[in-house]
Amino acid sequence: MNTESLLRDLREELDDGGLRGSFLVRDLHTGQEIGLDADLEFPSASLVKVPLAAATLERIRRGELDGATQLEVEPGRVTTAGPAGLARFRHPARVAIDDLLYLSVAVSDGTAADALFELTPPAEVTRMLREWGIDGVSVRHATAELADTPAERFEPGEVHLAHALAIRAGTAGRGHPVSQLDVSRASAGSARAYVALLEALWRPSEVDAEVAARTRDLMAHNLLRQRLTPDFGSDATKWSSKTGTLLNLRHEVGVAEHADGQVFAVAALTESRVPAAIQPEAEILMARVARTMRDHLRSR
Repeated sequence: MNTESLLRDLREELDDGGLRGSFLVRDLHTGQEIGLDADLEFPSASLVKVPLAAATLERIRRGELDGATQLEVEPGRVTTAGPAGLARFRHPARVAIDDLLYLSVAVSDGTAADALFELTPPAEVTRMLREWGIDGVSVRHATAELADTPAERFEPGEVHLAHALAIRAGTAGRGHPVSQLDVSRASAGSARAYVALLEALWRPSEVDAEVAARTRDLMAHNLLRQRLTPDFGSDATKWSSKTGTLLNLRHEVGVAEHADGQVFAVAALTESRVPAAIQPEAEILMARVARTMRDHLRSR
């Protein structure tokens, strides 16, 4: 099947499953790529923890921070479903910066991430991305805002109402009354922008080699593996990634390193028009689309 026909079929498959997305797969050796609405911007949700980690590691490299420094972190005391790590702690904890990096990326711990954002604010993370030549990813707020959406204001049995609001209230220009879903106010990026970040971390770039290597290692230990991992991880493939989830948004970006030496950067950013919090079918569909695109590119 030619690329045009494949993309048409995949777009129809996503639409039938209630999804719209921005997808891009790039061969990091040849530069060849295949994309589906790859320049469409989405709010990034927890994907911002990757540039946050890289920026923090760069400041450690410069000597501005010490990874062994222990910070007093207030407990998140979160009671809603979803957040993990320090966000669910009931008591203050002392945690080293290096360990906050692990919790932020591998466990997607928002409380750990916000402790790091206090050291390196969102605007500074964005400035460092621009220094590295990464223009399409913008970091605009801490992660605490991701736990302050309409979903937290409804009873558990009514969460679908928050998803209905998220789906129906957006504008054609990607604006939204829920600020975390408005690409002009929220941290945001496209599949192409996140693949550019991945390429900067996996290939020689303006990002320091040690900083890039440590960021890759954090992503390799990602514990949230229900989304793209089933279609990309195997005994013959190392899959390193980060997920992002917010209301009707489900994202994952990562790199597949195959035993035969091929390396592919993958970004799958999606929004659902199905008003439900738990959608395993959406996870399966977005992974299948990304895998099909990778397989098509690999076959070439």
